[in-house]
Amino acid sequence: MSPAPSSRVDDPATSLPRMPDPGARLRDGGIDVAVFAPFATQVRLCLFGPEGDPAAERHVPLTGRAKGWWYGRVDGVGAGERYGYRVDGPWEPAAGHRHNPHKVLLDPYARMVDRVLTDYPPHLYGHVVDDEGGHDVMVRSELDSAGHAPLGVVVEETFDWGEHERPHHDPARAVVYEVHVKELTAALPGVPAELRGTYAGMAHPAAIEHLQRLGVTAVELLPVHHFVTEPEVLQRGLVNHWGYNTLGFFAPHLTYAAAQDPQGALDEFKGMVKLLHAAGIEVYLDVVYNHTAEQSVQGATLSWRGLAAQTYYRLDERGHDVDVTGCGNTVDLREPTVARMVLDSLRYWVSECGIDGFRFDLAVALARDRHDDFDPQHFFLAAIEADPVLSQVHLVAEPWDLGPHGWRTGQFPSPFAEWNDRFRDAAREFWLTDLAVARGARQGASTHGVREIATRVAGSEDLFDDPGRGPQSSINFVTAHDGFTMWDLTAYDRKHNEANLEDNRDGSSRNLSWNHGVEGETDDAAIHGLRRRSHRNLLATLLLSTGVPMLASGDEIGRSTEGNNNPYCQDGPLTWLDWDLEGWQEDLLATARALIRWRSEHPALGRRTFFTGAPRDGHAAPDLAWFDEHGEPMGEQWGDSSRRTVQMYLAAPEPGRSPVLAVLHGAGWDGQVTLPSPPGVTGYRLLWDSSWERPAAEDAPAHRVGMDDRTVLAKAATVQLYLADDPS
Repeated sequence: MSPAPSSRVDDPATSLPRMPDPGARLRDGGIDVAVFAPFATQVRLCLFGPEGDPAAERHVPLTGRAKGWWYGRVDGVGAGERYGYRVDGPWEPAAGHRHNPHKVLLDPYARMVDRVLTDYPPHLYGHVVDDEGGHDVMVRSELDSAGHAPLGVVVEETFDWGEHERPHHDPARAVVYEVHVKELTAALPGVPAELRGTYAGMAHPAAIEHLQRLGVTAVELLPVHHFVTEPEVLQRGLVNHWGYNTLGFFAPHLTYAAAQDPQGALDEFKGMVKLLHAAGIEVYLDVVYNHTAEQSVQGATLSWRGLAAQTYYRLDERGHDVDVTGCGNTVDLREPTVARMVLDSLRYWVSECGIDGFRFDLAVALARDRHDDFDPQHFFLAAIEADPVLSQVHLVAEPWDLGPHGWRTGQFPSPFAEWNDRFRDAAREFWLTDLAVARGARQGASTHGVREIATRVAGSEDLFDDPGRGPQSSINFVTAHDGFTMWDLTAYDRKHNEANLEDNRDGSSRNLSWNHGVEGETDDAAIHGLRRRSHRNLLATLLLSTGVPMLASGDEIGRSTEGNNNPYCQDGPLTWLDWDLEGWQEDLLATARALIRWRSEHPALGRRTFFTGAPRDGHAAPDLAWFDEHGEPMGEQWGDSSRRTVQMYLAAPEPGRSPVLAVLHGAGWDGQVTLPSPPGVTGYRLLWDSSWERPAAEDAPAHRVGMDDRTVLAKAATVQLYLADDPS
């Protein structure tokens, strides 16, 4: 293998009696390194000094070999050193071998990554790319990438956690807040300008105050693994804002840090976690292990492809990437070494960075077998369940991918919870698309009735009744980072993604939204009022249902992305939360806070087990009972697709606590509703009505309903929440 033109070849690395842990670890005045390259004929560690200067590159051949790993020790190397690998070996693209010694490769275990890719010159590709951007994937490039390639950074793991304690919230009381590190604080008053949009900003008292007053128990951060922007996005003058394009599974994304150096960025990330924990807030990461930033066979050679493409990726008989992710490649979790890398990454974030849980992007792609079928007993999933560290944190699967038979909601094993898309669709249909039909605003033969929404708000037992699972296996959501915001669900019938410069082809066209009569923003007070009510109905359905609610950041303040349902490439005011709130947004925020508070205060709204429909715990009434608008038990009414009203009675699971009655009136007109009379109930107190712009003050006199006159007015399209008087 020929070194780079300006590089210096050092003596081989010192041999070690056994292979060290993967990566580059500081020890006794030097570093121990190990990298997996099973088909390589030679591997050299490339050191670039603390400045990452390609002119200072020196090569250290690795001579230790064991089971596909190359390893050794280099003395005199300290924290801050930038490094990579050059790997020689066969160039046989059809067999999946794409070794190229002209490319500097990122260590898959790098704890930090330096250099932000702002373009993709031909030097970054392992194959030939001509001046017009044409790719010949069969011919090896001889352009050297040292001046362009992302580099690993040697760091110290010496962060002072002090008296750090993790919060441990009861899953039955959990409320998850999906949030982008930058979006939350990029425009948040009270956060200094230099900290806005950073890890430090996320942990600033102004941000923490919002989270605490809102009442959420955990933040789920959109990807913070080091990521890069795809070349085609850069060519449009945009950036990858969401971060689902990972380049470093062990490294926090550098540009989210206020600190100017990698070590400082790593410590800043840990400091963020420490401060959020001190505030009683758990931290989950949205992690992308299903694909990498190297894209398809025409993508750049930055790390895994040049080390062992045949091992790290699923390839077809031509040596091309198999893609069930929609992102060009699929990481092959059927390979033990690859599974180990992901497990090591997960353990690192838990053990060294304090993370409390993970949401696995396109999780079906992680558990496909040799026949390309989803396997709920896949050894990767089993390894997580058996792991003494990982089995103790919160694990959430996005239960689909883009491959054949990829939709698998309800099929993941314990201890995984899952994003419940059936809940999402039911809430949107009941309060938006079905309501539009019921009002005559949209053509439709009939609506869906109340069976589906009732099943979802009661915990989706039909999906999560396997042994070891329960209501907390259902992550209920109405919106997430992709798709319309909750406000835009009420304001747009169609996506408006023109700003993404993809001719509005990107993003889903199935939104289950209703604009209430006008597309987009309007000065029509009546339409705006209807939208606000629909928004409150969606919030209430989410936050009062059995299961674990996930609230997308900004939905508590009526955030809009102007109808863009796929703003993955929009890093600016369109996606940053705007904290200059109008009066109606302040009212909406007060509503969200109240709903979350009531969920916490009333155990009937947070069940640990599924309902039985029978009395228990000394109560005369069943733990769950359903009634129609006349206060009569539901029976044949379940089959009526035109039915738009249902009442849900929830007994309190703890002595001395109030049962709860929720009235879901999804009709487009005001109606009379007779509250039910379950055994033991002597009356009701109206806690909240979604026709109210703002919740009543906590010390306001409660409106009481006696059992002798239980008929109340339900305004069109509303939720009413009552506390039942039950002496038992």
